[in-house]
Amino acid sequence: MLPLLTLTLAQAQDKPVYRCPGPPVLYTDALSPQEARDKGCRTIEGALITIVQSPKPRATTTAAATASRPGDSRVDPAAQKARDSDARRILADELKREEDRLAAMQAEYNNGEPERRGDERNFAKYAERAAEMKAAIQRKEADIAAIKREIAKLAS
Repeated sequence: MLPLLTLTLAQAQDKPVYRCPGPPVLYTDALSPQEARDKGCRTIEGALITIVQSPKPRATTTAAATASRPGDSRVDPAAQKARDSDARRILADELKREEDRLAAMQAEYNNGEPERRGDERNFAKYAERAAEMKAAIQRKEADIAAIKREIAKLAS
């Protein structure tokens, strides 16, 4: 029997949960309100959240399962080295792009004082945009740290 846990949004968290369109449909609370609007996501308000724990797959140790995995299916060391090299290059390129984007975001953020736009006559709108920019910078920094961890795994 699978355990079910149902909570209302107000009980579960203070952050809004968004339903984003597209295949596959995405439910997330990791977006800022501006990012959610840009992606066409809608807030799920007052809805129940159900978390279903999936069962763990059963391990099969039958003769048929072991026969389907012959011992000679190992990857050639030269081919594996080439794959690792490609993976490192791809991650390094991605790291460079993300660091460039972070630098641009930080320049736009201007140490917490971004330039005001014409539609931000109300200070609350300006403050909200600045907070969204700060959150986006923090997410970008976390992404960069994750890429660096992946590169470190490949180096060892």
